[in-house]
Amino acid sequence: MKKHIIMKNKFLLFIGVMFAVVACDPSEFDDLNVDPRQVTETPTATLLTYSLTKLPYTTFNAPGRNEAGFSTNYLDFYAQYLSEGPYPASSLYSTRNLDWADWYRGPLYNLQTIINLNNDDSPLASIGNGSKNNQVAVARILKAYYFWFLTDIYGDLPYSEALQGNEVLQPSYDPQEEIYDDLFKELTEAQAMINESEAGVTGDILLHGDMGMWKKFANTTRLFMALRLMERDPARAEAEMTAALSAGVLEEGEDITYQFLGGDPNHWNPWYENYSNDNRNDYAISNTLADYMIETEDPRVWVYAENLSGQVRPLSYGSNQARQIPGSFSRIGDQLRADNTNVPVFTYAQVLFAQAEAAERELISGSPAELYNDAIEASWKFWGVYDETAFNNFIADAGVAYSDANGLQQIMKQKWVHQYLNGFEAWTDWRRTGYPELTPAEDATQTGGIPRRMGYPSNAKALNATGYEAAVARQGADDNFTRVWWDVQ
Repeated sequence: MKKHIIMKNKFLLFIGVMFAVVACDPSEFDDLNVDPRQVTETPTATLLTYSLTKLPYTTFNAPGRNEAGFSTNYLDFYAQYLSEGPYPASSLYSTRNLDWADWYRGPLYNLQTIINLNNDDSPLASIGNGSKNNQVAVARILKAYYFWFLTDIYGDLPYSEALQGNEVLQPSYDPQEEIYDDLFKELTEAQAMINESEAGVTGDILLHGDMGMWKKFANTTRLFMALRLMERDPARAEAEMTAALSAGVLEEGEDITYQFLGGDPNHWNPWYENYSNDNRNDYAISNTLADYMIETEDPRVWVYAENLSGQVRPLSYGSNQARQIPGSFSRIGDQLRADNTNVPVFTYAQVLFAQAEAAERELISGSPAELYNDAIEASWKFWGVYDETAFNNFIADAGVAYSDANGLQQIMKQKWVHQYLNGFEAWTDWRRTGYPELTPAEDATQTGGIPRRMGYPSNAKALNATGYEAAVARQGADDNFTRVWWDVQ
């Protein structure tokens, strides 16, 4: 009898609980199954900040241990700025296919979201994040910039149908020529959209809401894009370059740099992460660069390379021989591997080198020799080594002095020196001009010379066969030696 009473009581308790649950308003449970630590909505200022944190990987090419998808140090090997010591691989062109997913779902998707939230008049894009015009303009500029970076590496890629989420799961690959056409349009319209009398963007860790400088960022991007067309379409290059210069590019004292945050593992210099935090010593300055700088007594070499008892000791480029670096070969300079270093994105010296090249090709007015000398002077000042007497002796050196006979070669070589660790821009200059003259790695793991593009992600065909196959049919084999559209040198 006792057993039956217990069972009956349990049954009544169960029925009572069920009635209590049914009687409750589900809303009274609030979000018990939602993790309050997870962010479900993000204001546009935060989206912009995140997008900007990936910018240095485009112009200060470094390994990314914590963010492998943004690792771009292979570009420093293509430009022969660095050599590998104990584990030669990437410098021998072993990196053949790299994923682009982190770029698409990271900064690019965030920037598209900023545009969408503003167009939808979302509270997440309220005036506290900057005026609607200025938010959309900056997002368009940066979105164009990142697509420019990617298309110059891969060639044809998803563009016009990209960033639409589940609405378009297999976007078409746009031809690079059409991507360039639209990027020029986007940059032109976006800089014109900026209203300096309205509230500047917030979350801007690069230019701190200075909308006039965002105009110059856009126009300087257009200027550098125009350089790619020098051999492919000189008339278009001249038109775009003239328009960019007229609209306003960087001037003296207006270098755009990115400040890493020392002491913050999520935002410190990735070279500091590699050398100091991880205690890795994989890379040293290459003999290709350092030997030339030592020969011409270029003081920038002491910024670029580690001082080993009063010497810069470069490591030979392109060898498969494993070598230990510390104490034997010069790593990158102390300043450049500090946790909080300030690194170049766009510099005034680059603008002068671009103008020197254009003047040498007679696309703009001006003396190429004067612009060339001014560019080197601006570079010395940027890297903090300028001395008037030393500078005058330097530009008179037979290995440096400008001459009409080899003007383009000298311009591109000194530009290469200035852009240390910006392997992306230096490699691109080499592809389109042939300068500086670089010898492929002696022990390269591929035949065909220095790579001219990065292969598509290894899963690209499996994820989007139609788009992938159309791009390969149009552009050429999906390898590291098929040239992108503008690469006709």
